[in-house]
Amino acid sequence: MSWIKKQIQYLIESIWQMIQGFILFSLAFSGLGCALLLRHVGYNGIVISGVSIVVEGIALVLCYFLFKRYLKIEEIKVPESKKK
Repeated sequence: MSWIKKQIQYLIESIWQMIQGFILFSLAFSGLGCALLLRHVGYNGIVISGVSIVVEGIALVLCYFLFKRYLKIEEIKVPESKKK
């Protein structure tokens, strides 16, 4: 029973990391989703590719800033654990 409690506690502690992973995953596939949606609506290929490239570019910039912030947080945590 204690194994289950440890696993649940681990999931609760890492919920923010799971949310960030989902955000990064959805941003990575946002261009594809946009292209599929525009194709379903009936736009031509030039509009689809242009809008999808713009959406994917914005998503890449957002992913960069999210990942950069995550690395800064991890770099701060590592030296503290080595000092102890």
